[in-house]
Amino acid sequence: MRSLTIDSLNPAVRNVQYAVRGELAIKAEEYRVTLKEKGQDSGLPFDRIISSNIGNPQQKGLDQPPITFNRQVAALMEWPQLMQLAPNAFPQDAIARAKELYEEIGSIGAYSHSQGVPLIRQNVAKFIQERDGHPSSPDNIFLTGGASAGVSLLISMLISEPHKSGVLIPIPQYPLYTATLAQFSGVAIPYHLDEAHEWSTSIDEIKAALKKAKEDGIDPKALVIINPGNPTGALLKEETQREVAKLCAEHKLVLLADEVYQSNLHRAAEFPFTSFKKVVCDMGSPVPLVSFHSISKGVTGECGRRGGYFECHNIPDDVRAMMYKMVSVGLCPPLQGQIGVDCLVRPPKEGDESYTLWKEETAQIHKALAQRTKLMAERLNSLPGVSCVNSPGALYLYPRITLPEEAIAAAQAAGKEPDAFYALALLDATGICVVPGSGFGQKEGEYHYRLTCLCPGVDEYVGKLEKFHREFTAKYQ
Repeated sequence: MRSLTIDSLNPAVRNVQYAVRGELAIKAEEYRVTLKEKGQDSGLPFDRIISSNIGNPQQKGLDQPPITFNRQVAALMEWPQLMQLAPNAFPQDAIARAKELYEEIGSIGAYSHSQGVPLIRQNVAKFIQERDGHPSSPDNIFLTGGASAGVSLLISMLISEPHKSGVLIPIPQYPLYTATLAQFSGVAIPYHLDEAHEWSTSIDEIKAALKKAKEDGIDPKALVIINPGNPTGALLKEETQREVAKLCAEHKLVLLADEVYQSNLHRAAEFPFTSFKKVVCDMGSPVPLVSFHSISKGVTGECGRRGGYFECHNIPDDVRAMMYKMVSVGLCPPLQGQIGVDCLVRPPKEGDESYTLWKEETAQIHKALAQRTKLMAERLNSLPGVSCVNSPGALYLYPRITLPEEAIAAAQAAGKEPDAFYALALLDATGICVVPGSGFGQKEGEYHYRLTCLCPGVDEYVGKLEKFHREFTAKYQ
């Protein structure tokens, strides 16, 4: 008799679902291997996989170039002897940054402080203070292995009673939240964003979700806001942010502010970003706030280095001590990720040797993302049965698709959600991998998919989407 079976595992683990790397991503990888091994003899109707399922800017095929200054500092910290062996290969400000960090850290092969390198936490606090105009203390900063690690830590601590403690999450939401809640036996309390008003956040919708949760015997512990949104790219107005803070204070909720896309703004004059830290401090609100940021998004796109941070505000000292205890179990976040955070919050300044190149590189990334987003939204909206909000932020579009009844029936016969059935057919026909809206949550009878705006060759890419959609709908009319 086998001692290790699926049924013998923690049931919470079996309940975890993560659509971004689910069935479609697995099948896309199988196709990728087939293309690599068999090439033109693969028998597939496409010659490459287009990974539009995940915000992974530097992934092969998307190929967003890394920021030169960040990589120079990283290289010098990886092998400090380069400062002597190739002094003319690096700008002086990159060398100075590496020397400063090396003086603080020493070898990046050693563990750091469990909360993160003190100097880097000081620099994060300065960045926040300059951004918001309010004090920030390095004691309230925790460096993490990407923002996801911080989210997981906070949710694990907040679920005080399995299957009773709940967290309010926006629908559609980034599947990290439902997956983490399932892992720790917490309850997801959904509140729907308003697609008809550019995926805006409705206070009435949150209040209704709170009321229903309490009627169902669920104890709401926290409210998640993703700003700019994922998958929607929507940005909250300051008036709405103030109402959210008031609601959290009234209902004794911890406010979890996922702000990893704060620099991905395509129309910043019309849709600016304001941090919840600024809003809460401006109000003098007592609401407990934890804000997350990451080097994986923005213009850095350093997903594989696993760097991020969260800041605690209005969090009691004894609770913060429990956070420190828990991060200590993992010893420390990756050092190269921490160095990436330092470069994120301390980029070259005007007058520095690296500034001109840094400015050119970041401006080009912002421009390309804004242009692709606009073009893709326009083209998708021109298709019959497709409507798409022109996202003002983040890295994605989230079009809504109207599917023929015969397609829905075929999906049901195949045991698939209709938008997953559509996405699988898209992958089979074009090699384009997207994430169905059923993985993010949506209203009954509605269908969506999320795709990134990171793919180069956008005309060819969108052309394949258009051709497939017309053929798919014609097939099932």
